[in-house]
Amino acid sequence: MKKTISILALGALLATGAFAEPTPYPNLNLEAVVADHHMEPGTVVNVAANAGMFTTLVKAVQVAGLQPALKGKGPFTVLAPTDAAFAKLPAGTVEGLLKDPDKLAKILKYHVIPAKAMAKQVMTMSKATTLEGSDVNITTKNGTVMVNGAKVIKADVKADNGVIHVIDTVLMPPDM
Repeated sequence: MKKTISILALGALLATGAFAEPTPYPNLNLEAVVADHHMEPGTVVNVAANAGMFTTLVKAVQVAGLQPALKGKGPFTVLAPTDAAFAKLPAGTVEGLLKDPDKLAKILKYHVIPAKAMAKQVMTMSKATTLEGSDVNITTKNGTVMVNGAKVIKADVKADNGVIHVIDTVLMPPDM
């Protein structure tokens, strides 16, 4: 497994409180969401669907036809943009993407690392290769962990077939 295959060690920095700016979800606790539903974590898709803050992402996964794959064995690391992250896109972008499943699938695959790596494994990484085939860059600036400019606001959300890192911006592949 390549050293650059996953970005989950970013969560270790989150856990240490090494972030200068407040997050839009200061009390985000997806593990509690799962516990409130009295169920096992389930797949990365189920965890995202139950959280309530990824409705756009879950709909996009369904439209792009990726739900069966992401409910599969995995393992996956999902960089999950919140609904607020999708809302930051220019007006009409989400609607346009929902009408173009191929382009949408390419963007969504850019949010998936085909491996499971927890935060402690990512601490020394500078990039990770996505399911789409391109790399995402991992940086720390002024104590904030970023993935291609997206801020990690929650890390190491466990699922049966991988792990989720919550990000505040939708990532776009380099050729888009």
